[in-house]
Amino acid sequence: MENQEFIYSEKEIKKIEERNKTKKSYENLAFLHSPWARTIRMLSEYQYPLSIFVTENVSGTVVFFGSARIKPASELKSPIDHAPKFGDLSRFYDDARELSRRLTLWFRESKNQHQKYLICSGGGPGIMEAANRGAMDAGGESIGLNISLPFEQKPNPYITKKFSIEFHYFFLRKYWFVSLAQAIVVFPGGFGTLDEFLETLTLIQTQKHPYRIPIVVYGSDFWKKIVNFDALVEYGVISPEDLDLFHFIDNLDEAFHFITKSISAYPLEPEEREHMIEGQ
Repeated sequence: MENQEFIYSEKEIKKIEERNKTKKSYENLAFLHSPWARTIRMLSEYQYPLSIFVTENVSGTVVFFGSARIKPASELKSPIDHAPKFGDLSRFYDDARELSRRLTLWFRESKNQHQKYLICSGGGPGIMEAANRGAMDAGGESIGLNISLPFEQKPNPYITKKFSIEFHYFFLRKYWFVSLAQAIVVFPGGFGTLDEFLETLTLIQTQKHPYRIPIVVYGSDFWKKIVNFDALVEYGVISPEDLDLFHFIDNLDEAFHFITKSISAYPLEPEEREHMIEGQ
């Protein structure tokens, strides 16, 4: 059988070329969302926030942890049958908002002009919203490190747009909470707040973090019912001095003065900021 020569029209050739056209790997969304590219996605959630904080010259943050469910008293519609004390927590929304407002004003009035401090929250509703809202009340910017969840969590409207960052991986979100923190305020919250609080304590206790972050545990009545810290000492599973890693505080003035005094006592030099933001 004689070989036949196939002649393709220009239209057919273009069709074949279009069909065989391939994307660069970094433009291939199917690949980037596959298990094979998990490490690339992780790296993106490190590198992208880093690029923003360096570009915007962010020196440090005061981080607010707390429940996504707490609302201001004005938004409480009706009691929750299974949680008769839920309404008692609404004051913490107002306190978080006011503390954030005062700190944002203090950041702006600080004499250290080469330093840029911002309020940072988990980006969602509740205490997180109150933190970002307080910064906006003061005419300041704030950071929201949101995470994609099937319920509760969506970015609140008070985050500064350029500092609104969405995460998939919890551990990278936590990294950015702690990496720039010059102080942390832990308001009442549930599993997520406990996780963030206790993991931060562990990093400081084990000296995995390069410096000791001042931690305010706001609302001693709540927290001493939730975690029996003294019992941990009594049973010998932590040392007595570990209780000095955090401070119980119950009013705005004391919290504000403790945080501002702590930051003022150890101001960051530019080279320290650079070393800190690049990670340890």
